[in-house]
Amino acid sequence: MSVESLVVVGASLAGLRAVETARKDGFTGRVTLIGAEKHLPYDRPPLSKAFLDRGEDELAPPRPFYRDERFFIEDLDVDLLLGSPATALDPAAKTVYIGNRGVAYDAVVLATGSGARRLPGTELLSGVHALRTLDDAEALRDALADGGPVVVVGGGFIGSEIASSARKRGFDVTIVEATPAPLARAIGADMGAAIASLHYRNGTTLLCGTGVEAIEGGGHVERVVLTDGRTLPAAIVVAGIGSVPAVEWLDGSGLTLDNGIVCDETLWTGVEGVYAAGDVARWPNPTFGSLQRMENWTAAAEQGARAVRNALDPARAQPYATVPYYWSDWYGDRIQFVGVPDADEVAWVEGAVDDDGRWVVLYRAGERLVGALTVRAPSEIMKYRGLIQRGASWVDALEFATSRHRARA
Repeated sequence: MSVESLVVVGASLAGLRAVETARKDGFTGRVTLIGAEKHLPYDRPPLSKAFLDRGEDELAPPRPFYRDERFFIEDLDVDLLLGSPATALDPAAKTVYIGNRGVAYDAVVLATGSGARRLPGTELLSGVHALRTLDDAEALRDALADGGPVVVVGGGFIGSEIASSARKRGFDVTIVEATPAPLARAIGADMGAAIASLHYRNGTTLLCGTGVEAIEGGGHVERVVLTDGRTLPAAIVVAGIGSVPAVEWLDGSGLTLDNGIVCDETLWTGVEGVYAAGDVARWPNPTFGSLQRMENWTAAAEQGARAVRNALDPARAQPYATVPYYWSDWYGDRIQFVGVPDADEVAWVEGAVDDDGRWVVLYRAGERLVGALTVRAPSEIMKYRGLIQRGASWVDALEFATSRHRARA
């Protein structure tokens, strides 16, 4: 059956790329973009980085929109339905519902992203923030203008970026991380401990192995009580405790929901005409042969394009294979990771924990290169991503690292 009506649910990066790709590939049917937020699609990575900074002129940075409304309406010919989330999917009727309103589709791409986890019991307490949306970022930036101290709950990438921005503004900052080392799931426990040194060097207090017992204050947050009995003064508390895929609205739809929307290699959900992309998609990544769900910019962009191509021409659907790529900016240093952290060996091939220069660290599983971490080495990471994609051996990876180091000597 030919597709005459395409619906994209989620005005995210993945949703934007789906819409753009459909038109770029020549789709002339009706395109509808549904977004829960009132905003046009915008770039999320800056929200926890430069967007929180206070410029020299004290002016707020511009909102990081990808395109203006005119582009969507005139160039892409898209029907925009923003400010109201999708509430149900009826695959039998091929309809997405926004409350009582139904939007019919022949093909649909689900790209609803994920929502930030909130700290329980703080709903009536001002000064407690999470960071996921543009509105969240603006509220946090305004709060930072009033001063600290700042307590960040969670030492992952988002929490660390927020801590970095707060330190740049001169605040006393404490990160509370429940695990023995930050970022253990993202880059491995050993390298999580190593990269924590960036916090210490820049004056951020990092407390690992303890959790939050309570957040207290008289209307506005005043203190954070830890599970080990310590109490931290706080004027601002930020939750950096992860996110949850936005799939609740799909209950009863017949889709398989398990830490996201479970798909096949082509990002097809198993339901006719329904594909997924971005943070919500959990699919068997052919590169590693395992189910993965990725929350990163690169995967969202790539999946949005692949999902819509497959949705519009399922007879020629192509699998989506990738090497995960993450980056983060702390205290002026660029941190980048490619691959997966589950490894039999982690080897430093350049730099050291106490070195202010570049770091390059490789990850081995069996006889294969499966991951790479770099700090202050932005020109290196994509080369290792290419090696992982091609299935490079560990021996070849070490030889390549040696040759790169010699070339710069």
